[in-house]
Amino acid sequence: MEFLEDIPALEALYGTPSEAAVIKVTDHLTPAYRRWIMASRFCVISTVGPEGTDGSPRGDDGPVVLELDARTLALPDWRGNQRLDTLRNIIRDERISLMFLVSGSTSVMRVNGTARLTADETLRDRFEKNGKRPATVIVVKINEVYSQCARAVMRANLWKADPTPNLPSVGEMLREVKQDFDDARYDSEWPERAAKTLW
Repeated sequence: MEFLEDIPALEALYGTPSEAAVIKVTDHLTPAYRRWIMASRFCVISTVGPEGTDGSPRGDDGPVVLELDARTLALPDWRGNQRLDTLRNIIRDERISLMFLVSGSTSVMRVNGTARLTADETLRDRFEKNGKRPATVIVVKINEVYSQCARAVMRANLWKADPTPNLPSVGEMLREVKQDFDDARYDSEWPERAAKTLW
């Protein structure tokens, strides 16, 4: 198998991007970009660190981020698995990308920029839910924001109503990694555990 080694060879295979693909990139939230991102309850964060890259989902029951100004977003770090992969990466390398999705929409919004981590009390208070606050907040400075072509979501038919059959449970996946792991117990206890630890 041969691999591409230079940019001209790559560009020769694809041709010129359309006008829409070029002009859509801005360094701030336009009114339409703002409306779209504020409608998103889910995003995927990509970061990079000495060990490599990391992608992590983030979700909320309202907007997944808060706009601090047209060039700054705040993302609460709600309770998760406590691995802290994303947060460690941000402390060591500020580069970050966010991909926002809205259920039912084939469009995707992308933000590329830099991030810092804060435990600022006032900012954490802005995300309070049922007496709980995130331990930290990721503050993202926008370098680029733009809409993504809808074709990938359309091809995947991502929002189809029928669930994919025969998906392995998380417990099953863990048992394959550690043979004596009690997958049935893990899976049966998960709904109650998740309900108690969402925030």
